[in-house]
Amino acid sequence: MKRIVLTGGGTAGHVTPLIALLPALTNENYDIHYIGSYDGIERKLIKEYNIPYYGISSGKLRRYLDPKNFTDPFKVVKGYFEARKILKKLKPHILFSKGGFVSVPVVLAAKKLRIPVIIHESDMTPGLANKIAIPAAKRVCANFPETMAHLPTEKAVLTGTPIRKELFIGNKIKGLDFCGFTSNKPVLMIIGGSTGSRVINDVVRGLLPTLLRDYQVIHLCGKGNIDPKLADTKGYAQYEYIRDELSDLFAASDIVISRAGANAICEILALRIPNILIPLGLNASRGDQILNAESFENQGYSYLLMEENLTVSNLLIAIKTVMGNRQKYIKAMNTSELNNSIDTIMNLIKTTQL
Repeated sequence: MKRIVLTGGGTAGHVTPLIALLPALTNENYDIHYIGSYDGIERKLIKEYNIPYYGISSGKLRRYLDPKNFTDPFKVVKGYFEARKILKKLKPHILFSKGGFVSVPVVLAAKKLRIPVIIHESDMTPGLANKIAIPAAKRVCANFPETMAHLPTEKAVLTGTPIRKELFIGNKIKGLDFCGFTSNKPVLMIIGGSTGSRVINDVVRGLLPTLLRDYQVIHLCGKGNIDPKLADTKGYAQYEYIRDELSDLFAASDIVISRAGANAICEILALRIPNILIPLGLNASRGDQILNAESFENQGYSYLLMEENLTVSNLLIAIKTVMGNRQKYIKAMNTSELNNSIDTIMNLIKTTQL
């Protein structure tokens, strides 16, 4: 039995592709272990799969001025020595990293211990964590063709992103029943990311009386963002987070409104759901979501609505536009070559050696 260590965290987008790989790794008889932060979202998500989990110290690497810039490097150094101790004990055959700042000390420790490393980069251009880690990797998986130009030629492999197979077997009726909806009105689903988005939540709720005339609304609003005043609103179902029922909710949805994290939009694309993308603005990110969304808009997969232009009236225009052109968006998505990448990545895992 070969042993693999997975790492990545900070957001659900750094974990869900690793979860998508678990069945294939199990089928190939890999002994699977996970290294993440002490109390990040990755710990909660991985715990449900009964995989041995090891927490390490994690600090964020920032491009901007912040008092934590003086303390977080010490956390990263501490995490490096913790990761090195864990890896020396486990002696894995390979490390697979999905990125996020917790992955940096793990990848660097693996390089020092001569453990082969594969990295997966979801976004159009590598983030800071992966930029630091790429020199230590044997292979770097890319999600978009455009990303290949930003990676070392001898390491880059175009794979796409792993997508959980259970997303493809959703049941529309079960999704409607779960939300208490009928089949008489179309369904909008809003996904603000794993932590939610206050600006999207506020605009959606401001538009809610108008939306509910013609639509039913599923709102994944993020932890702590449930509005108790709207709890009994007919045709409106709000949840902090959904896991087991997500495939059914996707199956029930006619349009999805989402942030533009690479994993989220690739799942939406794979499911061929017409969508509106509202990427994080430059004030809160390095602009990777904007590049992702622009790529999807240019290919005809998505309607792009920039956060700075997000208003009640503009969101309503976007919804009406996408609803009126659903078949055009579906036709464009059907031409996509960004297919599920699990087989390609599994082949890399099995064949990558020092």
